[in-house]
Amino acid sequence: MSDETDRDDSETGEHPEEERPHEQGGPESGEDQGDEEDEEDKGPPLYKRPRFWIILILIVILVGVAGTLWWLHKRQYESTDDAFVDAHIVRLAAQVSGQLTAVAPVDNRHVPAGALLATIEPDAAEATLAQAKAQALAAEAQIQQAEAQVRAAEAQRGRAIAQARQPQAEAAKAAADLRRYVALRRLDPAAVAGTQLDQARAQATSTAAQAAAARQAIRDAEAQIAVARKQVQAAQAQKASAEAQVKAAGVTFGHLDIRAPISGQVVNRSVNVGSYVSPGTQLMAIVPDRLWITANFKETQLSRMRRGQPVDIKVDAFPDVHFKGRVDSIQHGAGQAFALLPAQNATGNYVKVVQRVPVRILFDTKNGPDPRDYPIGPGMSVTPSVKVR
Repeated sequence: MSDETDRDDSETGEHPEEERPHEQGGPESGEDQGDEEDEEDKGPPLYKRPRFWIILILIVILVGVAGTLWWLHKRQYESTDDAFVDAHIVRLAAQVSGQLTAVAPVDNRHVPAGALLATIEPDAAEATLAQAKAQALAAEAQIQQAEAQVRAAEAQRGRAIAQARQPQAEAAKAAADLRRYVALRRLDPAAVAGTQLDQARAQATSTAAQAAAARQAIRDAEAQIAVARKQVQAAQAQKASAEAQVKAAGVTFGHLDIRAPISGQVVNRSVNVGSYVSPGTQLMAIVPDRLWITANFKETQLSRMRRGQPVDIKVDAFPDVHFKGRVDSIQHGAGQAFALLPAQNATGNYVKVVQRVPVRILFDTKNGPDPRDYPIGPGMSVTPSVKVR
C-alpha cells in the first residue's frame, strides 16, 4: 500500500514531505503565494488588451479629423503679425511768429473740425493790417486825382480844338487869297501890285503859323490826357498792390487762431501759454477718426488676395474684441523698393529673401465694432486674417 501511495504522489506531482514545511507557516511560502496572486490579478499587459487598441485608434481618428478640419479652415485665411494701425496724422505748426496767449486744454481729447486750439498775440498783425488798409485808401485817392487830371486834360483839348478853328480858317483864307493873286499876276503883271502880293504872302504865312500853333496846342492837350491816363493806371496798380497787402495781412491775422483742420484726438502737445513760436514750430498733432491697418504680407501670400475680401482683425490691446475689416488696396511693389537706399542685389553672394508687401485694410464698422469706441491709435500691433478662399 505504501508503494502505491508513493507512486500516486509521484504521478500527480505532489510531494507531501516537501510541502509540509510550507504548510507549517514558513516565510518563503507566503511571499511566493502573494506574487502569484498579484500576477493573476494584473492580467496581460496593457498593449495586449483589445480595449487599449480600440481607444488608441479612436484617438488617432479624432486627431486626424480635427487636424483635417483645422487645415481646411486654416487654408482659407492668410494672416500676418507684421501689421499695425495706421492713419494720416496731422501735425499742427505755427505760420506766424509770436507769443501764445491761449492754449486749449485738449490733451488726448477728441475735438471737432474747426475747434480753436491756440491763439498767438495779435498786436503786430493788427498793425500790419491797419497799415495795408491805409495804403489802399491812399491808392484810391491817387486814382481819383489821376482821373480828375484826365478830365481836365480832355477839357483843355476841347478848348484847344475850339481855339484852333479861327486860325485854321484865317490860314485857309490867306492861302486862297495868295493863290488868286499869284494866278492874276501870271495873267497880267499889272493887275496885282507887288506890295499887295507881298502882303498876301505875309498874311498867309502868319495865319499858317497861327494854325500850326493851334494844332500843336491840341496835340499837347492830347499828350496831357495820355499822361493823366497813365497816372490813373499807376494809381490803380498801387491800389491793387495795397489790396493784396490787405489780403496778406488778413491771412496773417487769420493765422493767429490755430484751429483743428479735421476732427480727431489731440496728442503730443508741446507748447503752453506764454511760449514763443515761429513759423514751422510744431505745436501739437491730431490723430484723425479714420484709421486703417497696414499689413505687411509675404509676397507668397498674395496669390489669392483681392480687394474687398473680408478680414478678421485681432488687436493685441483688446484680444477679446473681434474687429471686422476688408481689403482696400495692395501696394504695387515691395516695401524695400521704396527705401531711401534700396538694396543692390547685383552681387555674387545674393541670398533670396521673401519680401513684404504692404496691404491696406479698412475697418468694417457695419459688421463689427467701431475702433473709435476703443483707445486704438497708430502704431498699435494687430493680427489680420484675410479670407482668401
